Amino acid sequence: MLAVILAVVVFVGWRWWHNHPPYGPEALAIRSSLTFVSQEEARAALGENAPVSNGRDQLVLGRVSWRTPPKPLDGGYFAIFLIDKRINRKVGHFVASSPRQSASSPRQEAISVGNAGAENKIPERYPWLQGAGDVKEGNTWWSYGSRLAVSDGNASPLTFVAPFPYLEGPQRAAAKAATAPVAMSDLLLALVYMGPEGQVYWAQRLQG
Repeated sequence: MLAVILAVVVFVGWRWWHNHPPYGPEALAIRSSLTFVSQEEARAALGENAPVSNGRDQLVLGRVSWRTPPKPLDGGYFAIFLIDKRINRKVGHFVASSPRQSASSPRQEAISVGNAGAENKIPERYPWLQGAGDVKEGNTWWSYGSRLAVSDGNASPLTFVAPFPYLEGPQRAAAKAATAPVAMSDLLLALVYMGPEGQVYWAQRLQG
């Protein structure tokens, strides 16, 4: 019986340690901004890699900065989400850069766009981030839209442009990610600290 109790205590202690964040969001002093911009303004921020607008699409310029983390990410990452709260859907795509990046720097690979299965645990802990996870349609879960993942804590400040395409008719009805028209009040910007084994350490609402 004693052995069972000890095993339970050890497991509970390990689980607490495993899921305990190395630091909280207050250690990073995160700052952010979101702005609707023109094609010219997007190019001024990101160069020729900026998303292209057809004139009716909306482009959102975002900036997120933070202090150098107290500890390295060590396999974890910061996930940055931009979500249309009306439909709880992520934007379809990002283009991002950091002034610390260069073509020959490993930090060029420190920013990625996509999704990870572990991020489906985020809405379970933070219901206000429902749009961070997959979408259930019938009996099937689908992954729509993207987030930014930052695997280098020194990649601050980060600049990104997210396009909201303007679609009409059947195309709009079939769209799976957030689309135009969208108002700034519709947008939610959040940063989530994910651990190296898929732990959801914490989430910080930045705007919206």
